[in-house]
Formats: sequence, C-alpha cells, structure tokens
Amino acid sequence: MRLRQVALVARELDPVVADLTAVLGIEVAFHDPGVAEFGLRNAVMPVGDTFLEVVSPVQENTTAGRWLERHGGDGGYMVILQTEDLDADRRRLARLGIRLVWQIALDDIATVHLHPRDVGGAIVSLDQPRPPESWRWGGPEWPQRVRTDVTRQIVGVTVQAEDPPRMAARWADVLGLITAPGGGGSIDLELSGGRIRFVPVADACGEGISAVGFSATNAERALAAAHARGLRPAERSVRIGGVRVDLE
Repeated sequence: MRLRQVALVARELDPVVADLTAVLGIEVAFHDPGVAEFGLRNAVMPVGDTFLEVVSPVQENTTAGRWLERHGGDGGYMVILQTEDLDADRRRLARLGIRLVWQIALDDIATVHLHPRDVGGAIVSLDQPRPPESWRWGGPEWPQRVRTDVTRQIVGVTVQAEDPPRMAARWADVLGLITAPGGGGSIDLELSGGRIRFVPVADACGEGISAVGFSATNAERALAAAHARGLRPAERSVRIGGVRVDLE
C-alpha cells in the first residue's frame, strides 16, 4: 500500500490553505464539488504525485464539524491509502468486521471509507485508481499544478494513541501490514515510499493525526516562509492547521 493523500479539517479553509501553500511551496489544483455531499468544501494540493487536502464544514451537524468540536480545533482528519487489490482488501475487512461508512466505484477509481471507530485514530480510505498513476481526487489538472521547489512528496503520517501498540496492531490487521519498531519508542507501519507512525498522546488534542511528514527539497525556504507568516517554526517543523508539518 501507498500513502497517497492526507486530509486536514479546519474551521476556516482559506487561512490554513494559504499557510500550507506558502510554506510548502505548493498550489491548489482542485476544489472538489463532490464533498458537498458531506456538507464540506475543500482544497486539494498536489505534493509531487501525493496530495494534501483541507476540508471545512459549510453545514451544521456534519461529521467534520463534530470532529472539530470534540478536538477543540483544527487537525488531521483522514488518511487515504492507494491499494493494488481493493477486492482482496474488502474480503479482509469483512472477515474483521470493519464497517464501511462510504464507498464508490467509478471507471477510474474505487474507494471505501472505513468506520473510524473500527480502526481508531483517523478516517481511513482505501482507493484503487485506474491507471495506478492517476488520481481523480486531485482534479483533472493536477499534473500541471505540481510544484517541487520546496517539497516533493508526503512521506509520513504520525498518529497519537492512548495505547500505540494496540492501535498500530489494529491498523496492521486492517491494512494487511506488519508493524516494526520506530525511532524513540514509536511503532511504524511501513508503506511503499512512506510510513504511518504511532506515538503516545502528547497534547490536549488526544488521539488522532498529530503530524504529516514531507520530503523537502528546500527546507530553508519553507522555514523562512513560515517565519514571514508568523508561524514560529522549530528546527525543521512548523504547526499549521492543527498538525505538525515535518520537513524531512
């Protein structure tokens, strides 16, 4: 499996998107009208051939709105993984009793969203695009909007958990992967070209996505942009949209 897209949720879409594009040196490629089905608006930004999305509620009583209330502000919302065999994944999910909260099958992509209570930490989506290098959710013009002067790919997601070994083991079962020790006592799930890392809860936000890692081509430029916007970066990271953005 491959980490293909990460979604953040924000009360106010535009300021978070402005900070992300300025610091990471990326552009908005798409505003997906399909997310209106969930009471949202969004912006999708390619980072190489991976994608960073921000969603924001525009209606009352949305799943994203309830998430914002529970967590007390913006943060990491969803992990979208590209799979080579969604049918096999569906069979594994059925054996484990994992509920699906949304699914769709189109000519160029098939998708299932897993119930967060059955997985923990985030909404997880498994997607099989056809052909594999395509990505409907990035919009029709995303290849022309790729900018890699500052960052070139999303390479990791960090998830806080009350019991990291237990949550990591659950994700491993759900995704058909194997856990491995990570740095500093963390637990990793290794993906094709990336990782999902599980760490203890370290702040008041509680369980969930706490950081997104980016492969940087010019970290100094990113940090300078963060300083210019008053974001107060620390070493090779900066907090945007309720998550730590790591420049690796």
